[in-house]
Amino acid sequence: MMAIERLCELPPAERRAGLEDLVVAEFKTTLMMADDEDLPFDMSYFELGFTSLGITEVKERLETQLGRSVSTNVLFNSPTMERLIAYLADEVLADIFGSMPVDERDTSP
Repeated sequence: MMAIERLCELPPAERRAGLEDLVVAEFKTTLMMADDEDLPFDMSYFELGFTSLGITEVKERLETQLGRSVSTNVLFNSPTMERLIAYLADEVLADIFGSMPVDERDTSP
């Protein structure tokens, strides 16, 4: 079963966590990290030790897992997992996450 199908089966409230788990797993695989090692969401991929080739590998695996295209520009211009996860949820998987354009969201606390 592809990751996209697993995400769709999750209750909407759990989909973001499911997406985070998928992205973290792909990054840890590329960095050859143990499952129990922490991976900072707000640190640049390059600070974590990634090369352009490593980022491209993650992009291709995510595209295969999600069955969707992932922008190379977004990966390199917003190089943190936090931004990547937001991009995936808000743009690539908007139909699954029910996302709306940023200017239409209720941003009240």
